[in-house]
Amino acid sequence: MSLRRRITAAVAVAVATVAVTLGVTGYLTTRSHLIGEVQHQLQGRVFLLLRSNAHRPAVPAPPALGGAPGYFQFVYPNGRIRVPEGGSAQLPADAHVLRIAKQGRGSFFTTARIHGVHVEVYTVGDADAHYAIEVALPLTEIDSTVHELSLTYGLLVGGGVLLAGLLGAGIARTALAPIRRFAKQTQEVTSALDRPRRLEERGATELVELAMSFNCTLDALERSIQAQRHLILDASHELRTPMAALRSNIQIFLEAHRLPEEERTGLQDAIVAELDELTQLVADVVELARGSTTSEHTEPIELDGILKEAVARAQRRAPQLAFSLELEPTVILNAPDRVSRAVTNLIDNARKWSPPGGRIEVVLRDGVLDVRDHGPGFKKEDIPSVFDRFYRADEARRLPGSGLGLAIVKQAAEAHGGFAVAGNAPDGGAVLRVAFGSQTIATGPSASQGAPTKPTRRPRRPPAS
Repeated sequence: MSLRRRITAAVAVAVATVAVTLGVTGYLTTRSHLIGEVQHQLQGRVFLLLRSNAHRPAVPAPPALGGAPGYFQFVYPNGRIRVPEGGSAQLPADAHVLRIAKQGRGSFFTTARIHGVHVEVYTVGDADAHYAIEVALPLTEIDSTVHELSLTYGLLVGGGVLLAGLLGAGIARTALAPIRRFAKQTQEVTSALDRPRRLEERGATELVELAMSFNCTLDALERSIQAQRHLILDASHELRTPMAALRSNIQIFLEAHRLPEEERTGLQDAIVAELDELTQLVADVVELARGSTTSEHTEPIELDGILKEAVARAQRRAPQLAFSLELEPTVILNAPDRVSRAVTNLIDNARKWSPPGGRIEVVLRDGVLDVRDHGPGFKKEDIPSVFDRFYRADEARRLPGSGLGLAIVKQAAEAHGGFAVAGNAPDGGAVLRVAFGSQTIATGPSASQGAPTKPTRRPRRPPAS
């Protein structure tokens, strides 16, 4: 059922319930009041009878049953019924009436239909005369009045229900009009995402809040779309150069039989190197496309062990560099592949910028990793863009790489609530500080200093350099 129909039905049911309640209450109240008046008249007639001669009541003969003056009869304990002036008994004398006649006290009202006439009967005991008096008055006029009243109330209730339906429809239309406009605007906005628009934040407070929430969603969606577009454009741009070089070398290789052996070997090595670079670039783009999500498999991993393996690989590639390690045994809950790739990128970045014979310092303490080289460091204007995708400083353009390494580091760190910060050391060289989220399970004594075990705590973001 639509919301409009639900509102209409709810309003109609509410108003109809009130109308029915008022109608039934009015009907019962009026009927009770009219019957109460008849009962009061019956009590008055009995009072007059009791004031007369109790043993021989001086009352006229009762009229026909249903007459205006009322009908009288006297019931004795033995069941004998006497009607003044020799009339015939008309009212029933059941066990209840006989009991009152024997006791000579008590009274009650009852209704009966005698010879087709609806009457109200009042029975009261007389202790002095030892009999019960039954007095009856017709309810014909009251029945007629109540019947007419029921028809009137029925029409009022029916009209109230009909009016309730119309009111409910009108209220539903009015109440849902802003929502219909809102839905129409959202359809217009979402059908043309290439032309960014926002919903108007006006009207009722609830609609303003809904529009603000929807606009925030559109902002996030637009940023996501822009990020995807930029990633595709940047990746296409970066892939163009190695693919062009690879294509050129392959074309030359097709004519390799004309080249000397030494040139053919160099050409083969160049093709393999370009394929490796292209493969690495594609892998970096795929890694970035995963985003900073936490949906991947996580498990406890030894961050200090991953660092040792990454440093060992870097040492084999650059035997001329010296590595200084100060690693506190640390176990974190994270994705092993993502952390390993980020750590490798950090070490490789320091290796690329280190001068021959330089030293790279790797420190892991309290779940925070610092990697420092002794190269030229970052220019002040480059620091805000260090972790941007495909960003390469002017000095880095002569070095191999795609400009995605540090972007992957930041993404891996933020995937689990961590951070990545770039800065320069006071005495020269670049410093990259990274924490892979707050899921640090345990830290132990420093491997180099033998310090006592420290309690696990959340890594704190250092101030920007």
